[in-house]
Amino acid sequence: MARTLGQAHALDLGRLTDRITGWAQTPATTTAGGQVILLGAVLAAAAAAGLAAQGLGTLIQRTVLAADWRTWPGPLRRWAHARVARRRARWTTAAHHYQRQLDSDASALARTGRRTDPAPRRAAHHAVQRISAEEPGRPTWSGDRIHSTALRLERDQHLDLPLVWPHLWLVLPDTTRTEITAAEQALTRATTLGGWALLYAPLTACWWPAAPLTAALALTASHRLRTAADTYARLVEAAARLYTTDLAVQLGIDHTDLAGPATLGDTLTHRLSSRTPRPSGPDATLTGTDSH
Repeated sequence: MARTLGQAHALDLGRLTDRITGWAQTPATTTAGGQVILLGAVLAAAAAAGLAAQGLGTLIQRTVLAADWRTWPGPLRRWAHARVARRRARWTTAAHHYQRQLDSDASALARTGRRTDPAPRRAAHHAVQRISAEEPGRPTWSGDRIHSTALRLERDQHLDLPLVWPHLWLVLPDTTRTEITAAEQALTRATTLGGWALLYAPLTACWWPAAPLTAALALTASHRLRTAADTYARLVEAAARLYTTDLAVQLGIDHTDLAGPATLGDTLTHRLSSRTPRPSGPDATLTGTDSH
């Protein structure tokens, strides 16, 4: 359609109708065999476009979440490093402002016995959260939002989430797993929508209405991606905090005698960790001999 209408006749529906009518009257499409072939070609093209959008969506998801950005090729890695540094500087400034606001409100409460207007404090907190929930370590907000879950659980409960999560997943109730799976699927759908935006983008060269369509798809995908990432991160963190003790019970750990969540986290991490195997062969013998 884009090639048929072009830039000069981008919205000329009559021209498009005439061209479709002309195609329909060609000998190849007037026979049953030709119609079957045409239908098969249309379905194959649609399936190929869908697969391409999914593939691009996977690439977008990996890029946006950026868990492995330190292993990216040189130019991309340098760009990501610079972006992380900028986001970290902005976050630090906002976090200091928020802390000063907290101190000011606490001082006013101690001095007057009255609570101050919470609006400035909430605005300062929102400014921090708008950059990142934790100190940035990823080049994107969505990547940091998911990464912040692991950081919080490590800090608060000494829980190694990447290590514990596969085991924890097996003891979660079905309703909890359903909610987390739905959030993960929403994340995938959002990135697939971004893949469609990338597929439509080249059409702008020959058909200008593709430009606003591409922009609309990209903006919608971006909004849905942030929402899905936030929902997924919240659910994973909530599941880890609620059901860690259930995992301890399954592993035979008596958590009632432990000092607190941090001790339980250390115990789980130790129990689920696997020792790095020693290398075998002559070099291992020499290494073992030299180490004593």
